[in-house]
Formats: sequence, C-alpha cells, structure tokens
Amino acid sequence: MTSATPLDPRLAAICDLSVFAARDGAGRHEYDGAVQDLSPDGVRRGLAALGGPAGTGPYPDPHDEAHTTAAEEALRVRFGELELHRSNPLWHIENLDLSGYDRPYAPRPEREAARSAHLGRWPDAVDAAIGALDRVPAPLADATLPLARGLAASLDPRGGPVHTAAGRAHARLVSHLERAAAEGPPSAALGGPALARLLGATEACAVDLTALSARVDAERDRLRALLDASLRRIDPRALPADTMRALQADHPDAAGLPAEFAALVDETVAWTARHDLVPHHDVEVAVEPMPESRRTALAGLFAAAPHESDAPSRFRITLPGSGWSAAESEQWLSTGFNRTLMPNMAIHEVAPGHASHGRALRRAPSEVRRTLHSEAFIEGWAHYCEELALEEGFRDGDPRVAVAVAQDALRRVTRFACAIGLHTGAMTVPDAAARFTEDVSLAGPAALHEAERGLFDPGYGRYTWGKFAIADLREQARARWGGGFSLRRFHGALFDLGAPPLGLLPTALERG
Repeated sequence: MTSATPLDPRLAAICDLSVFAARDGAGRHEYDGAVQDLSPDGVRRGLAALGGPAGTGPYPDPHDEAHTTAAEEALRVRFGELELHRSNPLWHIENLDLSGYDRPYAPRPEREAARSAHLGRWPDAVDAAIGALDRVPAPLADATLPLARGLAASLDPRGGPVHTAAGRAHARLVSHLERAAAEGPPSAALGGPALARLLGATEACAVDLTALSARVDAERDRLRALLDASLRRIDPRALPADTMRALQADHPDAAGLPAEFAALVDETVAWTARHDLVPHHDVEVAVEPMPESRRTALAGLFAAAPHESDAPSRFRITLPGSGWSAAESEQWLSTGFNRTLMPNMAIHEVAPGHASHGRALRRAPSEVRRTLHSEAFIEGWAHYCEELALEEGFRDGDPRVAVAVAQDALRRVTRFACAIGLHTGAMTVPDAAARFTEDVSLAGPAALHEAERGLFDPGYGRYTWGKFAIADLREQARARWGGGFSLRRFHGALFDLGAPPLGLLPTALERG
C-alpha cells in the first residue's frame, strides 16, 4: 500500500536512506515490502541523492529547512564519514525486521502480502549486508548475534520457497557475524571525536562529551539521593534495600496485569487532561499482550504513525512466557511490573508521554515534521514527563512515585554514562556491566545485556539527553516569557515542532 501524499524528492531521498524509520516510525507505507540497499554502492548512491535534484530550493519555513538539513547531515555522518553500515550489523538487522507488519495499520491481507514481499527480498539484503560488513569488531558482532538469530522467528519451515530462500540467507548472515565475532578487531569503540560527531549531527548541535559526562555523573548522584530519601520516607525504620524488596513483592499476577494497566491508562489520561499539560487529550489506548516478535521489550506504546489512518494506540506488555518456571515469572513481575513502577510506565508510555505526543505528531503542520523524527526528543519527552508528574503532584505526593522516577531514571542515566565510556575507551564491557550493577542493581546477564547494547546503539543515552534538553529549555522559557509562562504553553510550543532534533528546540521559544 502507499501513503496518501507522495513525498517530495528531498524527503524521499532521506527516507530512501532510512527505510525502517520511514515505514515503521512515520508510517510511509510506500516502503512496505521493501528493503534498503545497504551495499556500499547503494549507500553511495543514496548519499549522492540527498538534497534533491539540481535546483531544489529550501523549504519556505526556516525551521523545516533546518530540520531537513539536520536529517541530511546525520545521514552523511552515519553512512558517509563513519560508514557505520560497514561496522555495525544493527542497520542490516533492522533492514530485515518484519515486526512492523504486526501493527494493524491496514487490513491483514495487505500487510501479509507486504510481509511476504519483504521476506522475499531477504536474500538480496543479506548479500548486501555481507558485502558491506567488512569492518565488524568482534565485541559488536557478539553483541548483535542474538538480534540476528532472533530474526529466525519470522521464518516458517513449512512456508514454501520464499521462507526456504530467506532461511538460507539468514543462515549466511549469522555465519558471517559468527566469523566476525571470532576474527574481528578487538575494540568496538568509535572514539570520542566520532561519538561526538555522530551524536551532534543527529541532534543538530555541538557535543562536548566531557561536559556531558560531568552532568551525567551529577544526575546519577541526584537520583541516588532521591531514591534513598524516598525509600526512607516509606519506612524510616527499615533499610532502603529491604523497603525496595517489599515494594517489588507487591505486584499483580500475570492474569491481572492487563486490567490494572487499563485502570492506570484511564488514571493518567484523566490526570493529564485535568492539569491541561498538553495540547491534545483525545488519547485512546488499549492494553494488549506484546506480540511474539517484540517480546525482547518489557512494554511499549504502539500508536498510529503520522501518515497512517487514525486508530487507538496499543499499550503492549510482555507477560511471563508459558514455559517459564514460577520463579522466573515471579522475578519478571516483581522487577518489571510491581505496583510502584507501573504508574510511572503509564505516565511514560501513555499520558502525558508517548500517546499524548503521538496525537500531536499526527497534527504537525508540515510534511517535514510528520516524517522526520528525533529519537532523542521522542524518548526524552516521555522521560521528562515522569519527573514532570512528580513535580506536579501525581498521586498527591506518594513517595512511591519518586521511587519509580528515580529507579527508572537511574537505568537511563547509566546508559548514557556507559555509551560515552564504551566509545571513548574509558570503559570495557565488563566495566559497563559493573556500572549497571552498582547504580541500577542489575546483575549477571541483565547487566551484561544493558552494557552490550551500548556497543551497537551508541545513542542509547537519548532518554536522559532529551530530558536534559527539554528541562533546560523550560527554564529558558520561564525566564523569557515571565508571567506568560505556563506548562501548557511551553509543551504546546514544543509539540508544534513535531519531534525536532534537540539543537533546534529554541524555535519553540521564538514561536511559542
């Protein structure tokens, strides 16, 4: 199927180099059934097309022009300067991913036809991947192998020739990465200058890693103090660790989890509307189990993308697996779905977080803003909303709200610290895993998984970085607007920009 309004050549060139984001994030379904040409020649052709044909002029709106220029520069850095398609398998794994067709954006037969066409292109995409991935460091290959192997969930041994050919291609990709894991270069660090360049180009700003690291460490200290103080407010006589264990033990059983989340959806939507925190309150969210293809995530909000027909959002949660032991199910529910954390998850995923932002993205005033999205803004906004709820008295000062805010924020600020440490060479993967153990109380495979993610996703500090940028701009707005400041005005000015790169947020001050 195709999207209603064709892309202009300049936006089309950007989307051609970011097919996964265009299709699954923006809802550009002219890319259904397609794979991106990530071969070295294909990437070179894509980079040459950026900017549109000769004579293409700037967009009339200066912000839209800056937003588009930033997206083009980010692609030139990612694929041109740093050539990440030659060292990072993640781009190729996402290129094969079929999970987006699970979303009900179109009738099932159309989505199944697109899924089958996409699967039929796996052999070509894998050939391109093997031709491109000639610089994969051993740790990066090792970290992405579970993701690559997980693609096999899309294959049906009884699915006929298309599945058979795709399965053979998948096996070739896995073998290629296994060789890289055994024989590749020993370091996956981008290096400080390359990391700063990548982050800065993506968010249209200059990046000082030293200053960011200092702020990250200060934020960790603030959050640890908030967590400790909040646990002591709950039970002044108990050790904080004992109070935390008691909070974790208070959770629904798997059968009751959807109903409790449905009540939390209603509560957060009503609370956000009552405080008029965002421009649009027409939020409809259904709670559902996570599909099998997405069970690596604890929970997530799946909304109709800006270029798709409108539909209620789906808040999906990963329930314990049918084959899990009682102990495994208990650990999953206690650490991920206890009644202290669940309201914070609803604030983040639903209102005033992702679902509220999604309503505004659909109404963004230009094709540029509906199509090009900063992940740091999207995740930073939802993360900012967690502390916003605490500041605005969600649940009347219940200290469990502060515990959840601090606990979730500590995981995210630790990601930022580890991304910087891993890619500047200041940390090894074991060092990063130890940091997650120290600051977030993760242990064993869970800590290692978080640490290794920093190798293939060097921007996974985006939650904290985006939160910093939005909070900083809010203080500037207070100073600039004086008595005219309100949270509703500030948030509305942000949402008018869609999901802009962090370096372009000051437009909200000028136009708000």
